[in-house]
Amino acid sequence: MYKLIASDLDETLLSATRTVHPKDREAIQRAREAGVRFVCASGRGFRTMQPTLKELGLYEEENEYTISFNGGAITENKGNKLLHYEGITYEKAAQLFERGLAYDVCIHVYTIDDVYVYRLNENEKSYLYNRMEVIEFYEDNIEFLKDTPIVKILYVNTDFTYLKQIEKDLEDITQDCDVSFSSNRYIEFNKKGVNKGNGLRKLAELLSIDIQDTIAVGDNYNDLSMIQAAGLGIGVANTIESMKPLCDVITKASCEEGAMAEIIEQFIFQK
Repeated sequence: MYKLIASDLDETLLSATRTVHPKDREAIQRAREAGVRFVCASGRGFRTMQPTLKELGLYEEENEYTISFNGGAITENKGNKLLHYEGITYEKAAQLFERGLAYDVCIHVYTIDDVYVYRLNENEKSYLYNRMEVIEFYEDNIEFLKDTPIVKILYVNTDFTYLKQIEKDLEDITQDCDVSFSSNRYIEFNKKGVNKGNGLRKLAELLSIDIQDTIAVGDNYNDLSMIQAAGLGIGVANTIESMKPLCDVITKASCEEGAMAEIIEQFIFQK
């Protein structure tokens, strides 16, 4: 029997209204009552995930856990106790920020507590609404964060082909980074080896759960390492097309239609 389900949030568990489908909430509660852990695993920081934890009854719960920052942090939900953290150096963050200035992107700088955004545009403001609060800044450098631990950097552009070109352009400075894509608008730069897959492995080890007894669910390339690490890797129906062949299963339902309930009914309760 599977003992842990790790799920991405945006475009996987959460609908366009930033909420969990009622069928999913009910199914997750039933799975938890049957002894299956449910873990939110996001590229976002753990502080921005609290509304979803509340919706799922996981907020401030002891012995319940969250994977955030694409695996850069693992926290216990009670008190947001930080159990594991890996970020990038200030020097790498500054280098990525400086190179990003040459592209048509807005730039996010993630610290443990805050997200700072340079060139915040209306499209990105709209996307972030009800997802997370950010701090806009206007300096063309990040020297003000020199003494603050930085988790990751990401660039924003809704043209995926353009982001793929940026990935290729920056290969000279990203050998020590884990590069991934999310939400059809972000290219993300974490420390090498920091990804959701390794985050899931670390949490499974912490909980003495065999990785083969885990399910991972996602929709985009920053979820792929987790989907491939888990015993069962599932993409929801709205998973980007090029990633679907790399998943073990694709649900019939999308994030708007109760995909998680479908997964739990089929693979936890075998209905």
